[in-house]
Amino acid sequence: MSLLKTPAGWPSILLPKADGGAGKDAFSGLRHAIHLGPTGTIAEVAASGLRGHGGSGYTTADKWRAAALAGRDAGVSTRYVVVNGYGADPSSLTDRTLLAENPAGVVEGAAIAAWAIGAEEAIIAVRAGETAAIAALEGAIAAAGAAGLLGNDAAGTGHRLEVEVRTVQGAYMLGEETVLIKALEGKRGQPEQRPPHPTEDGLWGKPTVVQNAQTAAAAAWILAHGAAEFRQAGTSEDPGTILVDVRGPAGGGIAEVPFGTTLAAIAKLAGGTGAGHEIKAVLVGGPSGGILPADHLTTPYTFEALRVAGAHVGSGSVIVADERACIVDLARLLTRYCADEACGKTIPCRIGTRRMAEIGERLAGGTSRAGDLELLVDLAEDIVGSALCDHERLATLPLMSGLRYFRPEIDAHLERGECPAGVCHPSALGRPPATATTTPSATQPSSASPA
Repeated sequence: MSLLKTPAGWPSILLPKADGGAGKDAFSGLRHAIHLGPTGTIAEVAASGLRGHGGSGYTTADKWRAAALAGRDAGVSTRYVVVNGYGADPSSLTDRTLLAENPAGVVEGAAIAAWAIGAEEAIIAVRAGETAAIAALEGAIAAAGAAGLLGNDAAGTGHRLEVEVRTVQGAYMLGEETVLIKALEGKRGQPEQRPPHPTEDGLWGKPTVVQNAQTAAAAAWILAHGAAEFRQAGTSEDPGTILVDVRGPAGGGIAEVPFGTTLAAIAKLAGGTGAGHEIKAVLVGGPSGGILPADHLTTPYTFEALRVAGAHVGSGSVIVADERACIVDLARLLTRYCADEACGKTIPCRIGTRRMAEIGERLAGGTSRAGDLELLVDLAEDIVGSALCDHERLATLPLMSGLRYFRPEIDAHLERGECPAGVCHPSALGRPPATATTTPSATQPSSASPA
């Protein structure tokens, strides 16, 4: 995926500058972290306001501090850092682009996190088969080692500090932090009940920080340039930048955007819809994202604003659709994917998401049953209320956001067997009269997503 051109005034934090300036003082952030010490390093990250870029938006410094303190009274000394560079969402190439463009930043951020929490080992998890990314990361690790910043006596501190690349293979669920930990342990990829959180009981039962690759790269930049400089980008609640994979009828690519950028400005980066067409909807957050209408394009790209709107940051995927797209068809396809990718550990996920997908199929095919929409809302509430992980909660978003914002289009399929966009071919034959009147309001799952 190509890098999209962004306005000249936008900052470059995660991706190297076009002039190559990002590499002039390699690993300066790690050097500064070692100078500050673990406590000072966490304090600098706290001052920056950095939040996890993997979708959860959890405050990075709080996670590091929790892992650093976990088990101290019991004499626990072993800790781990796991950086998730797997890129589980097939609709987004943000993480893979970052590994290719800024491997040194990811390696440096992993080492900084390990130094801050008192871990001797940091693991960067990468999709098996990403040979170019693996080679780039291993090259950056070798460079840091040659500079004396890694090894048994990192920077002369007497502290062992190692970073290694581990390949993992699995499915969409590897975006969930406890599933990733299970994969690294060679166990079945299913989520764990929390608490305890990985910061208390993570990899091999030890305190573990699981961090998205973008968060690691941002931490490296913060230690190199300072918290105050980092806060110059983004918003007060969501400082810094984030990578988005934006696609539309006119093209697409990867862009680094400041938090707070409107969805309209992000859609414009990919050329909008092209001549003769208008934006109808924007899918934000990947397969489990929310489908927002055109009048929500003023929504800022922040954790809270997207959550309120019925979407989430997720993997950074932003897909622009014009009037030729059918919302029912899109929502049923996404729900089916989420149901297929579910690990099946809990009944609400294993059965509930499948039943939601079946309702979506009936809507698209014109074979809906009386009460389907009420059942859809009830299923979503049950799944969100009893979910073990965020995959379950967020899997309800495509259909529920469609029901929330595109009810007339759903009613056309349900009541008249018509597809206004001409995508589906529903049949009105053999379908009992629909009586559903439910409109969702309270069923808005959390936008949290791990790592």
